[in-house]
Amino acid sequence: MKTYLSSILLLICFTAAAQTPDEALRTAWFTQNGSARNMATGGVMGSLGGDITANHVNPAGLGLFKTREFVLTPGFALNNNKLNYRGTDTAGKKNAFNYGTSGIVFGAAGRPRSKWTSSAFAISVNQVANYNNRIQFKGLNNVSSFSEQYLEELIRDRADTNAALSNYIFGSSLAFRTYLIDTETDAGGNVIGFQSLVPISTGVIQRYDATTRGGYNEVALGLAGNMEDKLYVGGSLTIPIIKYQRDLVYSETDATNNPSNDFQFFEYKETFTSKGIGVGAKLGVIYKPQEFWRIGFAFHTPQLMTFTDRIRSSMTTNTEGYAPPARTESSDNLNSGNAGERKYDLTTPWRAIASASYVFREIVDTRRQRAFISADLEYVNYRGARFSAVDNNNTNLVNYYSQVNEAIKDTYKGNINFRIGGELKLHTIMFRLGGAYYGSPYKDDAIDASRLVASGGVGYRDHGIFIDLTYAHTFMKDAEFAYRLNDKPNTFAEQMGSRGNVVLTLGFKF
Repeated sequence: MKTYLSSILLLICFTAAAQTPDEALRTAWFTQNGSARNMATGGVMGSLGGDITANHVNPAGLGLFKTREFVLTPGFALNNNKLNYRGTDTAGKKNAFNYGTSGIVFGAAGRPRSKWTSSAFAISVNQVANYNNRIQFKGLNNVSSFSEQYLEELIRDRADTNAALSNYIFGSSLAFRTYLIDTETDAGGNVIGFQSLVPISTGVIQRYDATTRGGYNEVALGLAGNMEDKLYVGGSLTIPIIKYQRDLVYSETDATNNPSNDFQFFEYKETFTSKGIGVGAKLGVIYKPQEFWRIGFAFHTPQLMTFTDRIRSSMTTNTEGYAPPARTESSDNLNSGNAGERKYDLTTPWRAIASASYVFREIVDTRRQRAFISADLEYVNYRGARFSAVDNNNTNLVNYYSQVNEAIKDTYKGNINFRIGGELKLHTIMFRLGGAYYGSPYKDDAIDASRLVASGGVGYRDHGIFIDLTYAHTFMKDAEFAYRLNDKPNTFAEQMGSRGNVVLTLGFKF
């Protein structure tokens, strides 16, 4: 994989740790989530409408509502993680509660002699992405070490021993104070650089264990109009709210068990939290060119978000006879007990959705419709994510984020997602099937990444009450990086796990 610009590893002393492209992808690459009906049909909602999920996909679909409706969608996710790191397989599971689109829709008929047949307003909330998971992997590595990122940082900054002791309190200073990293001297005892005590050539056992929590939640206020049951237009104001926490334990242990090679192990612990809120918009149109057919188009503007991140970290290193005994240092000790903090802005990628639906017995009375099949084609510009400084007067920060954004463009690309699904209606009972494919956001072809979704469900509707139950299974391929270096090819764990999602929607018209 292409190495990242050196700026990615830059540590600005009054902030926490460096930004990486992963943080941008966390708010951009996810599968469609919505009501149980929407999930059962693969997440299609670009041209279908008539479901509260339209408020988060194509708001024009709200225009099909002519009555009021309340919807509640609880869910449960089952994570089954399988990772391979340098030939070693690791498996783990992590389950968590989640939710789909929930809220209320107010539909009403238009005024007499008005070209607008009806209109609708909706307030809803949807969990766009669920971050509750646990990623674990381990393997033997005799090519690179986590510690080398600290060497790169100190050498690049031409740091002296005082800087190494105090200026990098969430990483390099912890390594230097515990002797994972030490000075390198010439024959005369003069300091000429820094060295890692990790015996890379003979190999180390690397272990990565990260527990993540939180979610990407979206509040949407939508408005749509229906012109003569032929043309539907709509838009929604969206408020993204993100809360993310990662508790990481990473370690490297001597693979030889040699008691005299000046290294037994080191362990790095980190607690990272990120909270963000922002604003965006989604605009859409649905048109019926002829009976039975619906064609839709939606555009999601970039979400403009402001984040506050906090970090705490610690390190324990045992260098055997080099600097006994085992030593521990923490960022709390070096930062008066305070977490490191940074604030920044993030602009998420834009999206465009083109869609078509065929509705059997397409009539105004939806109770007499018998079936539908629908498909969405979505383009996401993953490489369009952009970080920026909150304080534009700080030239160093502005330049820093500019270089981080260049790294994002070098790492990701735009790609297409495809969704298809259908429903068969037998009076009050409905059966649904769907599927979806989400292409890789990575520019590097060496990373095999994709998400394939298979879903199905049943529904019941009668006398204004509806109950839908769905199971969606996602097969995931992705890459997990323990660390990144500039002067060596980056190694990563291949993720081949899956996620099951059980979704129940309860609703009623009033």
